[in-house]
Amino acid sequence: MTTGSAEEVLAIDVQNLIESLNRDEDGGVEGDSAIDENEAKQVAIEKLPEEGSEIEVEVVELSSTGEGLAFQKGSKRVYVVPFAVPGDTVKVKVYRHLQDEGYTVADFVSVVTPSPSRDDSRIQCKYFATCSGCQFQMLDYAEQLRLKKRIVEKAFRNFSQLPPELIPAIQDTIGSPLQYGYRTKLTPHFDGPPGWRKGKQPFEKCPPIGFMPKGKRTTLDIEDCPIGTDAVRLGMKRERERIAVEYNKYTRGATILLRESTKRIPKKQVNNSSSPKEATKESSPLPPEDAVIRVETDEYTDLKTCVTDNNGTSTEYVGPYVFHNPAGSFFQNNNSILPVFTDYIRQHILPPSSSSSSSTSSPTPSPKIKYLIDAYSGSGLFTITLSPLLPGGSVGIDISDASINYAWRNARANKLPPSRARFIAADARNLFTPEVRSTYPADETVVVIDPPRKGCDADFLRQLLQFAPRRVVYVSCNVHTQARDVGVLVRGETAGSGLDGATGGNKTRYAIESLRGFDFFPQTGHVEGVAVLNRVDE
Repeated sequence: MTTGSAEEVLAIDVQNLIESLNRDEDGGVEGDSAIDENEAKQVAIEKLPEEGSEIEVEVVELSSTGEGLAFQKGSKRVYVVPFAVPGDTVKVKVYRHLQDEGYTVADFVSVVTPSPSRDDSRIQCKYFATCSGCQFQMLDYAEQLRLKKRIVEKAFRNFSQLPPELIPAIQDTIGSPLQYGYRTKLTPHFDGPPGWRKGKQPFEKCPPIGFMPKGKRTTLDIEDCPIGTDAVRLGMKRERERIAVEYNKYTRGATILLRESTKRIPKKQVNNSSSPKEATKESSPLPPEDAVIRVETDEYTDLKTCVTDNNGTSTEYVGPYVFHNPAGSFFQNNNSILPVFTDYIRQHILPPSSSSSSSTSSPTPSPKIKYLIDAYSGSGLFTITLSPLLPGGSVGIDISDASINYAWRNARANKLPPSRARFIAADARNLFTPEVRSTYPADETVVVIDPPRKGCDADFLRQLLQFAPRRVVYVSCNVHTQARDVGVLVRGETAGSGLDGATGGNKTRYAIESLRGFDFFPQTGHVEGVAVLNRVDE
């Protein structure tokens, strides 16, 4: 199975660009036929600019990693350049020639001639083009969404191993309501003092606190990050001030947790009390006023703070639902898009009312979907928000005991009885047990998958195909591993035979109903993917 790593994605994009260039030139590069392949490679190496030298290149394509792919005038060597977009001519510093990979990595220096799509007045961070966090601040947001749609298109073309006719047109990427000030979690860090590996050496002065610069294993001192929410940015300021005083207590580097948490006070409750503090004094104490960001709406007052304790608890609201999570654990980091995102999943968790949920030639109508299995459920985002649509009940399954404990807590907080939402701590690879199969009939069940970046492993996909639920909704933070896994489901397998389509048993396969990206991280090259699939009954 392919890994869908950034290195693999970049290598495929480079190779596709080279092949496209060769096709345009009717079969490749002309040259002396007496020069063999090794000699030609040596000539190419000798003609490459020295590492550390500065050259000008023109960006012709954007990789799915968010980096520009460029050529030097008169050369067919691909240069990988950060912070540049197609149409830019930029000055770069040659960093490293990767001969086996067939491209050169270069550092961005400056823009020589800007692309028509570049407008540097849009940039809102003075560390842009140095910090490794953002790639697209110079672009109009509509253009960012178009680029992310193309990333999804390329992912399914390059990683699904499916013929084009089995891949529906990729729908437009749904944007984030906030393009800055959206991240509810940041983790700046600082490195240890010189010689800390040899012994407990105290800091002599406050170290740089921030994020890694692009292409370097150091820390760039960053006092503010504009993609963070106001509460997170305030927390970053306060933590920097604390460490500036307490740095001599550290003998090694550390990562700082900055996680937004919300206390919601209904306006009716506030109006019946003399102050917000009085309105909330029975639930939990409030932090100092200078550590609180107050957000007012017609119905409630949100008091937003920044949690810095990994063992603490953060609280988020998604539409009418409330979620408590271990502050240091994973939860989607853009709250502004979550209501739109979860609403989209709700709209697509069941088949369209005008059609059957499966592609079938059978005249027998399919039973209604009543059950949800939420694999990789975490603290219950989908299990809980989808529960009203599944009359038979929902079950969330996650390998983390802590996540499952919080999922039960969240179900209670949202007044859901165990008959509507329950949770099991188990490895997703051992998900479809005989008990699950007997409780959740495949013909009446939809499965939601939201795995980590590496995607699903072969054991899980094999079990899923053997269980054969009517409908699958695959959510992914890595559209490349998602495309790989969806390809497995669409090609199908013979039950009990593995993933190679060998003979024996009944074959299960799926058809893709829709594919779409969601922009959880504006200004970056990241895109979240949602694939909706229906079982094909033949």
